[in-house]
Amino acid sequence: MIEAGALGAWRNLEAKLRPFIVRRVRTGVDVDDIVQDVFLRIQRGLGGLRDEERFGPWVYQIARSSIVDHQRGAAKHRPTTEDIPEQEVLSVDEDQCDTELELVSHIAPFVAMLPSPYREALTLTELEGLTQKQAADMLGLSLSGMKSRVQRGRQQLRRAFDDCCHIALDARGRVISCKPRANGKCPNGC
Repeated sequence: MIEAGALGAWRNLEAKLRPFIVRRVRTGVDVDDIVQDVFLRIQRGLGGLRDEERFGPWVYQIARSSIVDHQRGAAKHRPTTEDIPEQEVLSVDEDQCDTELELVSHIAPFVAMLPSPYREALTLTELEGLTQKQAADMLGLSLSGMKSRVQRGRQQLRRAFDDCCHIALDARGRVISCKPRANGKCPNGC
């Protein structure tokens, strides 16, 4: 049984964490899942906390990590054009080519292959649609640090696509064809 004082402390902590998480996550169900995950991680790691004065920053770091992990998991399960009803697929701008749509459905596995700081930066900015400023605040970085991570992550992502496929662009930089390379490195056998 949880003592009344301890229960009050958990509720106070939740009251501070929930707005922090709500600003970074889209749906209430996801917020509840992340709050629960944060509490679980706190419970598991509390014995390893050496400096009690660092409890607050430690908790917010756990929250940021939980948010990123949750968003990464959600990005892996995004619907592809095959999962979307035909009426919605047809409502896409007519001048957007099918090749571009096919490539977009394969971005998440490529992002998941990137090293941790770049994967997190691109997941937040490119897949989740956060601004670089919002992502920097979420991860506790400076804006210039986030911009560097996004830029380097995009470069690594481009190299990963080039290693996997030959991508042809038109004069405006839009994808006109994509053909797998014979010895290409492709995640999940795409």
